[in-house]
Amino acid sequence: MGTKERREREKAEVRGKILEAARELFVSEGYEAVTMRKIAERIEYSATAIYFHFKDKEAVMRELCETDFLALAQQFAAIGMLPDPVERLRAIGLAYADFAFEHPNHYRLMFMTPHPYHQDEDSSIQKGNPEEDAYAFLRATVSEAIAAGRFLPGFDDAELLAQTMWAGMHGVVSLQIAKADDPWVEWRPAQMRAQTMVDTLIRGLLRGESPL
Repeated sequence: MGTKERREREKAEVRGKILEAARELFVSEGYEAVTMRKIAERIEYSATAIYFHFKDKEAVMRELCETDFLALAQQFAAIGMLPDPVERLRAIGLAYADFAFEHPNHYRLMFMTPHPYHQDEDSSIQKGNPEEDAYAFLRATVSEAIAAGRFLPGFDDAELLAQTMWAGMHGVVSLQIAKADDPWVEWRPAQMRAQTMVDTLIRGLLRGESPL
């Protein structure tokens, strides 16, 4: 490996350490309480060194969000091949839960930690593109099911139904992340709770048919 390639690899490794440390701090201490100095101290670097990689903590947060939200969208990639929009909707719910269970810290930062909203021209994620925007993929699938006449009369607002599906799954996964160790409740397996939520939501919408 040449000098240039080695330097690029080392740069990428440091950048990765900065992002992981920042994610942990944003989740544990809150976005407002975290400074670039705190991030640097977590990885035992000088603040000057991490400014070489990111101009400020907003830039760090922006890259974390873009990376994590794109990873979630990519989790849905194979689901797009399912021809039935109702079965696709069910698969989206389960894939969403799987992502949260596998990457709880990512999920905490994405959906359980208040932080500034960023929408700029340099974003690597194109809003409204179902291949990159997970919410757009969900909404498009709901719209397809509505257009195919699969839902009961009155359930014709794709935004409302997509947001309701999202809220239901968020409830399951956030409880798992925040309260799974609470002995007060006799918790059923997380995957079972996620599947039950998906099936319940979909059955409540369907026009006299089963999604299973």
